[in-house]
Amino acid sequence: MTDLPGIVVTGASGRMGRMLTEIVTASDRAKLVGALERPGHAWIGRDLGEAMGGAANGVTVSDDPLDTISRAHAILDFTAPAATVDFAALAAQARCVHVIGTTGFADDDLAKLDAAARHATIIRAGNMSLGVNLLVQLTKKVAAALDDDYDIEVIEAHHNQKVDAPSGTALMLGQAAADGRGVSLDQAADRGRDGITGARTKGDIGFSAIRGGDIVGEHDVMFAAAGERIILRHVASDRAVFARGALKAALWGQGRKPGQYDMLDVLGLKED
Repeated sequence: MTDLPGIVVTGASGRMGRMLTEIVTASDRAKLVGALERPGHAWIGRDLGEAMGGAANGVTVSDDPLDTISRAHAILDFTAPAATVDFAALAAQARCVHVIGTTGFADDDLAKLDAAARHATIIRAGNMSLGVNLLVQLTKKVAAALDDDYDIEVIEAHHNQKVDAPSGTALMLGQAAADGRGVSLDQAADRGRDGITGARTKGDIGFSAIRGGDIVGEHDVMFAAAGERIILRHVASDRAVFARGALKAALWGQGRKPGQYDMLDVLGLKED
């Protein structure tokens, strides 16, 4: 057991942090060696298992990322852009795999991740599930097959605590649609409608975001033309699908060359 890859979970008290902890703890292919929270958090210094309301698991929650990451083979990180960028620099120093499920990055943040990836293996995806990544591929193929007589709308729904919109998954799907059509998503995206907006611009890729209750994640890609609609849909009912994907990515990344990868690489779905 001692030669299993050591995993650190960041944001350990959050929804995904708890789920990641459960998935790693239950795995026979990895071991949990650290948990991180922000300075001042009530869990700092406590046993993680006990803090989660269960039995002690021997992992103490820390606010010292430098020390914690130095002992890890991989980090599972679903936090916030600023924190993720800081973790990326430390992961690069430690030469450990950084699995990033964080979304909402600005261009400056992405540039810093690019710099970190020169020294570390980064696997970043707006969604870690197999189903969603298959949906991305299907979206690209359908968009390539249909002309701009078909309006494209990406519709997503999440719980009422999600802080960014459109979701990272919605943006993945929008990018897939844009790639299929051979256009720039930056130029084609319509991310907000309010008031008297006028008629829809032909060729736009629209986004709609719903926030409410405890919705885990629902994504539709609608291709709408006169007389018909084609709807591709994925519904996640359990965050465990994302946690299992993140752990799969961490294991896949062991021994890989530095660089940025995504779940299509992990799942062997990337097209040549």
